Amino acid sequence: MPRPSPPHAKQIPHHVTAHGLTRQDDYAWLKDPRWQEVMQDPTLLQKDIRAYLEAENAYTDAVMRDTDALQKTLFAEMKGRIKEDDSSVPATDGSYAYYTKYRTGGQQPLYCRYPINTPDAEEILLDGDQEAKGKAYYKIGACAHSPNHQLLAFCVDDKGSEFYTLYIRDIKSDALIDTPIPNMTGSVVWSADNTVLFYTTLNENHRPDKVYRHKVGSSTHDDVMIYEETDPGFFLGIDKTESGRFILISAHDHETSEVHILSAETPEAVPHCIEPRTPKLEYDLTDIGETFYILTNADKAEDFKIMTAPVASPSRAHWVDLVPYKHGCLILSLLAFDKRLVRMERDNGLPRIQISQLRSDGTIEDEHAITFDEQAYSLGLSPGYEFQTEDMRFTYSSPTTPTQTFDYNMRTRQRTLRKTQEVPSGHDPSDYVTERITAQAPDGEDVPITLLYRRELVRDGRTPLLLYGYGSYGYAMPASFSTARLSLVDRGFIYAIAHIRGGMDKGYNWYTDGKREKKSNTFTDFIACAHHLIERGDTSQGHIIAQGGSAGGMLMGAVANMAPELFLGAIAEVPFVDVLNTMSDDTLPLTPPEWPEWGNPIEHAEDYRTIAAYSPYDNVTA
Repeated sequence: MPRPSPPHAKQIPHHVTAHGLTRQDDYAWLKDPRWQEVMQDPTLLQKDIRAYLEAENAYTDAVMRDTDALQKTLFAEMKGRIKEDDSSVPATDGSYAYYTKYRTGGQQPLYCRYPINTPDAEEILLDGDQEAKGKAYYKIGACAHSPNHQLLAFCVDDKGSEFYTLYIRDIKSDALIDTPIPNMTGSVVWSADNTVLFYTTLNENHRPDKVYRHKVGSSTHDDVMIYEETDPGFFLGIDKTESGRFILISAHDHETSEVHILSAETPEAVPHCIEPRTPKLEYDLTDIGETFYILTNADKAEDFKIMTAPVASPSRAHWVDLVPYKHGCLILSLLAFDKRLVRMERDNGLPRIQISQLRSDGTIEDEHAITFDEQAYSLGLSPGYEFQTEDMRFTYSSPTTPTQTFDYNMRTRQRTLRKTQEVPSGHDPSDYVTERITAQAPDGEDVPITLLYRRELVRDGRTPLLLYGYGSYGYAMPASFSTARLSLVDRGFIYAIAHIRGGMDKGYNWYTDGKREKKSNTFTDFIACAHHLIERGDTSQGHIIAQGGSAGGMLMGAVANMAPELFLGAIAEVPFVDVLNTMSDDTLPLTPPEWPEWGNPIEHAEDYRTIAAYSPYDNVTA
């Protein structure tokens, strides 16, 4: 059967001039000028654009048809490794334990609870499968019970538009109360007295820009806007501290932040700014007693430090060092309990949980770290509902070890395994090897690589290898467990993760050394990893598949342009390859907030030239 011919998008020359430079974009017509309306109603998409997309889908189906049997085999394998009726470890909140679960054959989560010590008396608070019946798309955002356990607030997107609608349900009667609230982000926060919900809304450009206060039982027309973000370059979010005392309104871009707080016990109060935004000053906070604990990069603390301030006077003038800055030891996050402060760090490329016992004056009396044995692994803190407790919960996994959930007593230092991710079809970690190696970048930096392969694998220099990378936004690639990867590794592949610059795998400097004018380091790091794996004899040129998604898809486009001879193929998932056009369009939802990451080519000629030099869409050659 002859191979089908791919569709060819028509070329309509479109010239763009900026900073005295003119470029030609033959495919500008593929952007629907009414894209905002299309987000709300996909049937409005221009017919010629739809026809081309459908032709591409038909071509894909035709090209992949001879793999149908293999696809079914792989799907069965992957499904066989997933426990369909899985559930989370219940988290205690007062007189109830809350958890999510799935039913066999279901697609949506069920949000459940039971009274403490009576696990058989289960209540299903929200049945996602039932709610999704008859809908082509259904996704639940936030699902938050009120502090008195009587009301449930949940957010739903049933179009795939990422515009959520907020519903409030009386748990006892199972009846919806109040009018649903549309066009919100999918996150909500309750006041301490159960009478008020705070939520954020999206504007016409799909950006969160307003925080509203809704009085339960009142008309949504009476909702009060308590904060408006007027800078389109700032994201907006809401949260509550672990103590439950304070509601946080956070405005931030990729290098500057500003936090406003109000007491959860006085929801009618006006939010108070902790410290006005200062370019490149980042901070976040939590509270214990009458002290705020502030995670910040103030005073040139590139890898962040922890400072304190009195709740009564929290501005920067009153910030005092608690955990000093240590170069190369990146503090990632804080978790507060009534007598202890927990921080997640990354030191020498690996995560670590550090626990501080506090004195009555808020200073550190003693601290210790939780240790692990494997060469590469992933950790996660799991904030619970309870503040006055000695127990904290964390998750651990590695490329060979399924995710484990532990409860850790911070006083006795005893860890209790609460759950191990079940692989129904079976999994023996001893069948696999996790290895951590380093490649040398062109400028001499050591780039970590995490490898996963079967123990009996014999390298002959022609071993197929999948090399995964991301390298943007400071996101570090975790060396975590994935059941899907096993289907590849079991067929003789080596699975490799390149921990390239642009992420924070080796500290904050690892991030800044791979952004804006230094973005090319991300691409050359990835290529260096491929060369190193070839030189080690793990694989050979032409036997490597590269993979990355979103900003990692941009990486795929860049390395395909720069070093196509190294790769047999590239999997570019939702690839951000049209960087120059995207960053030059300030109506797109993410563009203004991401100028600190990529540069602003509208206002700055240097940023324009930097992006134009690597933007994959603008650098395709024969």
